[in-house]
Amino acid sequence: MAPSTPLLTVRGSEGLYMVNGPPHFTESTVFPRESGKNCKVYTFSKDGTLFAWGNGEKVNIISVTNKGLLHSFDLPKAVCLEFSPKNTVLATWQPYTNTIASKLHLQKINDFVLSPGPQPYKVAVYVPGSKGAPSFVRLYQYPNFAGPHAALANKSFFKADKVTMLWNKKATAVLVIASTDVDKTGASYYGEQTLHYIATNGESAVVQLPKNGPIYDVVWNSSSTEFCAVYGFMPAKATIFNLKCDPVFDFGTGPRNAAYYSPHGHILVLAGFGNLRGQMEVWDVKNYKLISKPVASDSTYFAWCPDGEHILTATCAPRLRVNNGYKIWHYTGSILHKYDVPSNAELWQVSWQPFLDGIFPAKTITYQAVPSEVPNEEPKVATAYRPPALRNKPITNSKLHEEEPPQNMKSQSGNDKPLSKTALKNQRKHEAKKAAKQEARSDRSPDLAPTPAPQSTPRSTLSQSISGDPEIDKKIKNLKKKLKAIEQLKEQAATGKQLEKNQLEKIQKETALLQELEDLELGI
Repeated sequence: MAPSTPLLTVRGSEGLYMVNGPPHFTESTVFPRESGKNCKVYTFSKDGTLFAWGNGEKVNIISVTNKGLLHSFDLPKAVCLEFSPKNTVLATWQPYTNTIASKLHLQKINDFVLSPGPQPYKVAVYVPGSKGAPSFVRLYQYPNFAGPHAALANKSFFKADKVTMLWNKKATAVLVIASTDVDKTGASYYGEQTLHYIATNGESAVVQLPKNGPIYDVVWNSSSTEFCAVYGFMPAKATIFNLKCDPVFDFGTGPRNAAYYSPHGHILVLAGFGNLRGQMEVWDVKNYKLISKPVASDSTYFAWCPDGEHILTATCAPRLRVNNGYKIWHYTGSILHKYDVPSNAELWQVSWQPFLDGIFPAKTITYQAVPSEVPNEEPKVATAYRPPALRNKPITNSKLHEEEPPQNMKSQSGNDKPLSKTALKNQRKHEAKKAAKQEARSDRSPDLAPTPAPQSTPRSTLSQSISGDPEIDKKIKNLKKKLKAIEQLKEQAATGKQLEKNQLEKIQKETALLQELEDLELGI
């Protein structure tokens, strides 16, 4: 049996060693520390009972349970290690040192991904489009690869220079992120992306994402019944979808580019790493309730502990060569353990010991932060740059983008329910038609439209206001343009489009503008 608490393996310039998991965090005696910088690779077996590592001279295997050396192989150049599912085979890989004798060419196949889990094994293959033909992804079940009807499912699509294929845990469906290198609309420097769903029963669909922009991350829940997508120009949206590709819950917008389900699938972490500040949102996805909002600045690595309660974040080289170290968190936001690597050393890798499903039962979610002796670090809030001319003036509370709250924190109105795929598609068509009509109207002079006028003013019944004063006519013309723009904004808001702060302020000025127009037309 493996230990009841997962071990933590640490690899860096200080060597390779193991640390006991919560609550002790002391160096483990299971594996004597191997000093030096020659350790290039390590791996656990799927159940965590075996551990293998390469030190530049040999590849060794030990029993984590008995703390004994089982095998040692003379493989100094091994750079990848992987145990078989039944722990009977250790596969190693090292760079080629002979010339390639021959190659096997499969017709136009660009990429493939094997399904996880036990038999029957399945594979998803991607073939890029050419000469006007679309790209496609097909699903097969091993060993049935021959014949026109061998494919379990097929999904074809345009706009795909490359794809990322993601199987769910039960191997019943695949999510495909199709990407182009160039966005022909000019909306993004990073190309265009679409999300597709393909099931082994033959069903397929395009996942309709309500906000335009890149797709940062897509993850399956361990239940294989739902998935979360993080997408859209910053601040990014995050939405959970079911197997019909209908939205189940909308988390609104925020500074995020990654999502991580807990091993039991009952907690979801939305995070902003990389060029973002490390903000995390920890959600109870059974009740859609926010648990905590910790901040893990400069993190380059995130991993859930197999117990579903603890989180590992780390700053590793070579991604970042300063402030290397790792932290163990409780999902309620408390830091339980912290280790900072000395300034003259580096941390290269850190990971949890894996365990089989079911070893750790799911526990009731708590919302109160657990006690900890490690103080939480308050992140430094960077002040926005202010030009010299504005530094002595009051600071106005203005934002470039208004963040959209989660679905259950919006005003309780009928329009807050997430739209289905069909409704969303129809809404987009309706908006496109309306925009086309507005564009057609704008081609004609807006001042030629008839303007209703009070009975007491005969001169204002003309199709165009003529006051006899060019300055007043100019003011009337500008006011009508502003009111027309406000009417368009109100129509967009009625269709559910999120308006910017300055657009909402324009709508609020409508009454004053109408009064000003009326005064001018009446000659006041």
